Amino acid sequence: MTTRRIRGAAVVAALAGGIAGCSAPGGGTGGEEAGASVVIGVASEPDTLSPLLGYGKDGNSKIFDGLLTRDADLNLKPALAASLPEVGDDGRTYTYTLRDGVKFSDGEPLTSADVVFTYRTILDDRTNNTAKSELDAVEEVRAAGDDKVVFTLKYPYAPFAARTVLPIVPEHIAGGQNPNTGSFNTRPVGTGPYVLTGWSRGEKLTFKANPHYWGGKPEVEKFTMAIVEDDDVRATRLRSGDLDGAVLPPNLAATFRNDDGRRTHVAESYDYRTVTLPTANAVTGDRAVRQALDAAVDREAMVDKILDGAGRPAYGPLPGDDPWYARGIERAQDLDRARKILDEAGWKPGGDGVRVKDGRRAAFTLLYPSGDKVRQDHALAYASDAKKAGIEVEVESATWEVIEPRMKDDAVLAGFGSTGDPDFGLYTMLHSSLAGDGFNNMGRYANPAVDKALDTGRRSQDPAVREAAYDTVQRELVKNPGYTFLTHIDHVYVLADRWDGLTTQLEPHEHGFASGPWWNIEDWRPKK
Repeated sequence: MTTRRIRGAAVVAALAGGIAGCSAPGGGTGGEEAGASVVIGVASEPDTLSPLLGYGKDGNSKIFDGLLTRDADLNLKPALAASLPEVGDDGRTYTYTLRDGVKFSDGEPLTSADVVFTYRTILDDRTNNTAKSELDAVEEVRAAGDDKVVFTLKYPYAPFAARTVLPIVPEHIAGGQNPNTGSFNTRPVGTGPYVLTGWSRGEKLTFKANPHYWGGKPEVEKFTMAIVEDDDVRATRLRSGDLDGAVLPPNLAATFRNDDGRRTHVAESYDYRTVTLPTANAVTGDRAVRQALDAAVDREAMVDKILDGAGRPAYGPLPGDDPWYARGIERAQDLDRARKILDEAGWKPGGDGVRVKDGRRAAFTLLYPSGDKVRQDHALAYASDAKKAGIEVEVESATWEVIEPRMKDDAVLAGFGSTGDPDFGLYTMLHSSLAGDGFNNMGRYANPAVDKALDTGRRSQDPAVREAAYDTVQRELVKNPGYTFLTHIDHVYVLADRWDGLTTQLEPHEHGFASGPWWNIEDWRPKK
């Protein structure tokens, strides 16, 4: 949850004139070749563009590169490193040799000192990076000459190499700044294929090709990420030609199905929608209420009606086709079971149909971010299902500025999901040590069995031990749910059919801005 939704109709109105004047969709300006400039509509923008604070930590930043990157099939491959790492000391050391001739966009060379600076700064307790727990295994990072970096781990961490897709920043610029407040957060310099040329908060970010890019000059010379919070407005702007492409909910993407000039791209994902159930709330903190809600929800109907079939029911944080998925945890809607759980726990039907226990009504507020139609529809369907069991859920839309301080007490229709190893995402969502740490463990879930299993999964290299650990995590979430998992959603994008080279990856929750068909925009070629 590292992006911030944009607030207010005024922003949308400003966009209507601002982006169109910046660049004619797909056609460029000032005599540029058709296809050399692209305008893409997304729902959110980052809080920061500094990797030191978490930007781009899972890869696909167009401004930066990591030591490694992922290909279309999510296989790791060298980026700033010349090759995959040498692993030694039974998995406790990783040595990377840097690629020759890499420069930052200001022309200064990349050295091992930049890599060391990046990781040490992120791990510094004074740096406000809420994802630093993902690098818990790192004991030391040091330079071995100008072109080698050695990581020493506290314990063997099986998926460590995948963590080194983290972007590298230049010490000669960021090193002289406070990482939490410095100008690097909004005026970054990296080694990636593009350079940021402008950022109007709530409106757009503009980029141009990096003349020093080690991977060769991209044929898409400029692109703009237009920030359009509202799904319907984004679809309208795409249809009018103000946007070349956009991320859209499945039902809105379907309206472009017969448009010969545009193509729909569907990416499967680990992205899921879930309801956080804060333990501090007297109703959602009751285990019986959480169990009843889990039984009352109709996941299949949400996939069919809300996602138009573009997704799958979510029975936990991992999708059913993931190799780490715990088989047999699937469960259909069971209202009789939901009612029985509440009856046995002392929640008795009240005169208005809402259950009551010790004078307290089984009622709570569910927040969702304004303008997100998919989350709105999930929230309303969830409230309808809960009502059938005698639980009243008041659905309320709000901006993230309003939602964030209320997460401790109010439920939130949230989205999470990370590709790769199960440690990626599960630890930050569930471990009690991270309760209330920003968007980590939003509901402040605490389950000793889950903590133990997460620690085991993180520290073991034995695949069988790790599999058992993550199996335990998923089964504990059925017995003692801290969330109501609803659906895994496919990501749907509609783009003007003017380029070759577009592909999609299996995507994490964070999509639109970094993920999407534009994950490899530097490889696009205008159609002849």
